[in-house]
Amino acid sequence: MSQATKRKHVVKEVLGDFITPTENQQIVKVIGSRGNNLHETVTAQGETFLVSMPTKFRKNIWIKRGDYVIVDPIEEGEKVKAEISFILYKDHIQYLQKQQLWPEGFMAEQSAQDKTSRKEEEAKEKDEDEDECSDSEDDESDLFVNTNRCNYQYSESEEEDSEEEEERTENGSWRQPSL
Repeated sequence: MSQATKRKHVVKEVLGDFITPTENQQIVKVIGSRGNNLHETVTAQGETFLVSMPTKFRKNIWIKRGDYVIVDPIEEGEKVKAEISFILYKDHIQYLQKQQLWPEGFMAEQSAQDKTSRKEEEAKEKDEDEDECSDSEDDESDLFVNTNRCNYQYSESEEEDSEEEEERTENGSWRQPSL
């Protein structure tokens, strides 16, 4: 199987399947990356430990701080106590909450995140409403300004336009203005 085909199947499995954790599996939150495919996690009870990412996920699926994962415990591990078996995305989390399988320790965090995201959405909607109500469509105050370039001031006036028209010759070409 080629690398591209393998990647396609892994991504399809992660995004498409809705799984529930078994008795020995656990849902944990990633709180940081420690390098060498190791991630520091915290359980719903507050216990922190390292988990390893299996080779099938490496270079195919990325996780970041704040993501939730399902892990399988490693019995002989001292520092690395578990291995990631599934990565949970927003849809998976909602599914687990509907099934009453989401840990209570993470419920407070989820509700706080939902409140902040709702506030952000409301603020965006207010901004959009204000933008629609404003008469100036050419407001460029929020555009990125490149500080590595000289700022030229352009002005459009009727005087400049009439001068340019006078400088045009009969054949339609431009002549050099006399100074």
